[in-house]
Amino acid sequence: MVDDNDLLPLSALQHIIFCERQFALIHLEQAWAENAYTMEGRVLHEKAHSGAREKRPGKSKEFGMPIRSLELGLTGMTDAVEYGEDGGIRIIEYKRGRPKRHRADEVQLCAQAMCIEEMKGVAIAEAQLFYGKAKRRKTVSLDDDLRSITRAAAARAISLLLEGRTPKADFDEAKCPHCSLIGLCMPGKLGSGKSVDRYIERMTREKAE
Repeated sequence: MVDDNDLLPLSALQHIIFCERQFALIHLEQAWAENAYTMEGRVLHEKAHSGAREKRPGKSKEFGMPIRSLELGLTGMTDAVEYGEDGGIRIIEYKRGRPKRHRADEVQLCAQAMCIEEMKGVAIAEAQLFYGKAKRRKTVSLDDDLRSITRAAAARAISLLLEGRTPKADFDEAKCPHCSLIGLCMPGKLGSGKSVDRYIERMTREKAE
């Protein structure tokens, strides 16, 4: 358990699962750069973090609720929380794209639920991810396996920060082209005489074909 002043942002879980070097560049070295993906995500979350409330028959919805967990060492905001007449709580996290091969979105969602459980003394069995490209919700079971992965990701993030070490750059063809920090990271294959700009341009063209 950590102090309030040492809490990591919930987004750190996305970064640590996607790439430990990306996590260290952002949270240890304070580096940041935007690309089309991060800009779209930021716009999508503007309403979600507005703090507004909506009421409809049988349920209400709260946007941008501040949350934290001293056990996980995390703090942040929910996108949306729905409250039913029966007292049930359902968390909704908005994502710009489509479901991913890795579980970073599910882990971030689970962490939000664990924060609310710790704060309110409630139990939350499932939550939902809404993907902008697919225009649909995906229900996520917050089972023991996902909770274990979430705890491990939070612990790993804190461990890396305490070590104060940025992992070396290793090129990953499935991840690197989508990372806004590629120009700062300079993973291995980019050092073969090609500029970062040319590499990104080529990868973007190939994906569009």
